[in-house]
Amino acid sequence: MIEILSPAEVERGRATGALVGDILQSLRRRARVGTSLLEIDRWAKVMIEEAGAQSCYVDYAPSFGRGPFGHYICTGVNDAVLHAKPSDHRLAEGDLLTLDLAVSLDGIAADAAISFVVGGSSDAESAALIEATERALAAGIAAAVPGARTGDLSHAIGSVLRDAGYAINTDFGGHGIGSTMHQDPHVANDGRPGRGFPLRPGMLLALEPWVMADTDVLVTDADGWTLRSATGCRTAHSEHTIAITEQGAEILTLPTEA
Repeated sequence: MIEILSPAEVERGRATGALVGDILQSLRRRARVGTSLLEIDRWAKVMIEEAGAQSCYVDYAPSFGRGPFGHYICTGVNDAVLHAKPSDHRLAEGDLLTLDLAVSLDGIAADAAISFVVGGSSDAESAALIEATERALAAGIAAAVPGARTGDLSHAIGSVLRDAGYAINTDFGGHGIGSTMHQDPHVANDGRPGRGFPLRPGMLLALEPWVMADTDVLVTDADGWTLRSATGCRTAHSEHTIAITEQGAEILTLPTEA
């Protein structure tokens, strides 16, 4: 299903997106050396519920997971890049942490992810991974104008990731979003320009470039959810929900506070 939202629904999406951005920003500030991933999950739960919103993850049970997910946020550390279930792991200095959050507020969902290094130091590999996904995300957003096709976004994202020297896995990528978290169209992290579904004002898309340092192969944890790099290398993931407008793409999941 591909939804075209009304102006009133897009406005509600702005409120949802701001909530997602603010929760992620708060969690980033609070995630320190010694913090448990389950603590981060509990903090996310409290903030979601205090806002009168609903988690898109707790009851989420797609065919590729061993559902329901049962948690409020995905918490990937180092080699865990997608669908990472929170655990009692405590963060260490230099851990590369990815937080991926999707909530629904007043019937409209928004989805975003950030990657960052815990503590006061960052190694060159982690910094390069994060920077590449952020640049790829910016390129995909810049390509998201009315009349463009999903393949144009995929090509823009993939070009940045390839130029940075990373192999690209296209099994999981961006997606439509609206009254539910995951919708058509799929927006792969690489593709051919001029192909795919044409963008129209009122569409919401979650774009999410992610990479692994030296492989494009994923393996699944025993929990049935957490996806890791097959080689144990570090990973990074950046994501925003955008609205397609007459003027171009509007990022909905920016935090309201720096």
